[in-house]
Amino acid sequence: MRSIISKQCLRWSALFFLITLLFSGCTKDYQPKPKGYNRLLLPAQEYRLSPDSLPYQFEYSTSARLLRDSSWVSEKYWIEIYYPELKANIHITYKRLNNKEDLLKALLNDSYNLTSKQQIKASAIDELITVTPSGKTAVIAEIAGEVPTQLQFTMTDSSRNFLRGALYFNTRVSNDSLAPAIDFMKKETLHFINTLEWKK
Repeated sequence: MRSIISKQCLRWSALFFLITLLFSGCTKDYQPKPKGYNRLLLPAQEYRLSPDSLPYQFEYSTSARLLRDSSWVSEKYWIEIYYPELKANIHITYKRLNNKEDLLKALLNDSYNLTSKQQIKASAIDELITVTPSGKTAVIAEIAGEVPTQLQFTMTDSSRNFLRGALYFNTRVSNDSLAPAIDFMKKETLHFINTLEWKK
């Protein structure tokens, strides 16, 4: 009688152990691995001079192409500095001031408003004023977060020339994954700022 009870207890214990093991195995959380991204090859940092057809001059990467902006019919000095390998571009708009103080104020106000629009998605906007090696002043806004433009800037001599630039990526990849490309393009944008010269 005792051996029968012992066998039944042993069977129940084994069954209980298997059920416990089965349920503990099913409740373990599964953590999928994050998607991997392709290795990013950054272009060489070699530069050439912009064409004479513009009222301003600058150095830009030999890996980039100069394109006319979509509004080139009415704004012939607006350009895109396009980096095909990174699907990135620096959008440049230019206005001749002709000593019109009201026009300068309007352009500065528009630039401020365009940067402010990024606050909806931006985690931070850091604005700084810098002086280039040739003595020009640039106002640079660095924008963090999932925003369409990570860097915007304005440059003017307050009387004749006004230029605004913005950095964009034509991709849906998150900015965290684009971090090396964003850092590279920020350096390229600063190179543009530091080499900019007004022709007139």
